[in-house]
Amino acid sequence: MNDQPQKLSTRLGRAIREEISALILQRGLRSGDPLPTETELVEALGVSRNSIREALKGLQALDIVDIRHGHGTYVGGLSLEPLADGLTFRVLHGLRNDMRSLEEIVEVREALEEALIRRVTPTIPETDLDALDEVLALMSARAAAGATFADEDMQFHELLYRSLDNALVTQLLRAFWSVYQRVNHRLGVTDPDPPETVNRHRAIVTALRGRDVARAEKAMAEHFRNLDVRIAQVARQQQVMD
Repeated sequence: MNDQPQKLSTRLGRAIREEISALILQRGLRSGDPLPTETELVEALGVSRNSIREALKGLQALDIVDIRHGHGTYVGGLSLEPLADGLTFRVLHGLRNDMRSLEEIVEVREALEEALIRRVTPTIPETDLDALDEVLALMSARAAAGATFADEDMQFHELLYRSLDNALVTQLLRAFWSVYQRVNHRLGVTDPDPPETVNRHRAIVTALRGRDVARAEKAMAEHFRNLDVRIAQVARQQQVMD
């Protein structure tokens, strides 16, 4: 079977997506700004309306554009949500064979956070430390009530690195967090010891208040050992399902 037409169509679609992306960059458009209309894009790029629509759908899947039916097309949120979607599927697909795909996600997140905690420990503002204490109090209260605190946990980790003023760090953390939580939810896995999870987070803040880099690194490493326990729980759950 001749697949040459399909290959040509794929290359054309990629080229159009690149042209539209280049247009966004050239015009300095920001998230939420309107794009030229379909008619204007057809005239500017010299391709069919259908080709433009297919290209825009592809860019929408990457959150580069936002198609609002009846209103037009705008620059998208440029988030890492598509990355999280792809990684979640990758992990769930890999879990059919072994735990390695989930372990890889945790390993990458651990490497990222251990590097970040070294950087932030000497400089984290007192206001952020106070905010972390407030989140810890919420986590502790929910643990005492037998409730989960996934949202507070995510907030805790974002607050840790807020002073770095790095939006990509925040988005990466959210992406890895989203993957882990989606997989846990899909498999019905919960935190086996919420009070201990709170204690491990508290140890991180204690090290930060002492500006003790080595202690902060150790506390972060201990936090991720708690995630290893959850991975083992996922493995047991998979054995039951099999």
